[in-house]
Amino acid sequence: MDFKQLRAFLTVVDTGSVSRAAVLLNLVQPAVSRQLKMLETDLGVTLFERGRKGMQLTASGQTLAEHARRVLNEIERAREDVKPTRAGLHGTVTVGVLPSTADLLASALVGAVADRHPGILLRISMGYAGHLRQWVEQGEVDVGLLYEPHRLAEDRTQPLVEEALWVVGLPTTALDFDAPISLHDVARHPLILPNAPHGLRTLVDHASASTGIRLNVVAETNAMGVQKALVIGGLGITILPASAVVEDVARRALVAAPLTEPVLTRRIVIATPPNRLPSPTVQAVKTVLEECMRLAVQRGDWPAARWLGM
Repeated sequence: MDFKQLRAFLTVVDTGSVSRAAVLLNLVQPAVSRQLKMLETDLGVTLFERGRKGMQLTASGQTLAEHARRVLNEIERAREDVKPTRAGLHGTVTVGVLPSTADLLASALVGAVADRHPGILLRISMGYAGHLRQWVEQGEVDVGLLYEPHRLAEDRTQPLVEEALWVVGLPTTALDFDAPISLHDVARHPLILPNAPHGLRTLVDHASASTGIRLNVVAETNAMGVQKALVIGGLGITILPASAVVEDVARRALVAAPLTEPVLTRRIVIATPPNRLPSPTVQAVKTVLEECMRLAVQRGDWPAARWLGM
């Protein structure tokens, strides 16, 4: 198994075709087929099912693809880290953001990095906290925003923002930011929540159990967009961090009130992979991301949030 074989393998995975992969790799088709055959022989497994629908990964192929991407990403990071830096910082940095923070931070981050470090290419990956934690642990993202974990051994993390959760509904629900609503009153409404074990769902379930309040959950989803769409469709109310609905509230598509009795908050931390030190390029992006978050809080663009960073 070598670098060329893994590169050919992943190109076929991404294109679904040996012929299209050959064009991208600037190789003749038999050369790509030979690389795949050598890889399968070396591993003793079949990597693709070859049929009318193209090259379909087998279970073994899927497992190899996951490992191969990490290997090639590490090789690319190593190449970028050892290049001369006289021309300024350069390279690709992958940033993982929570769905609730993506709209608030992505544009500001991309703009600030392009202005200060034009040699850096950003990749923005969005995922729920559980996925982001896994991506950080496996080194698939260089910088990630997570909910503060109870235990994240060896990860380098720093709390940055604490934000309160809001109860969110249609304007007809008469929710008002100046009139906090208790969890007891929330229980009188049909409720739409994220699937367990989403971090926000864990907070709400714990509050429900500790207060003895039985919530009327009518729908669950693993997509925040669907969660808000169900509320807009009049199927219930929901609980979300302020950052997730600030634009919806501003245009009166939704209204919100602070959750009280109990007050629920979440902390957002910034994390880097535990198995490597951040390169100067990654550290530069991390610094810009922290500044974007601080400014969003200080300007009031991130309501119900408190800055925890230095």
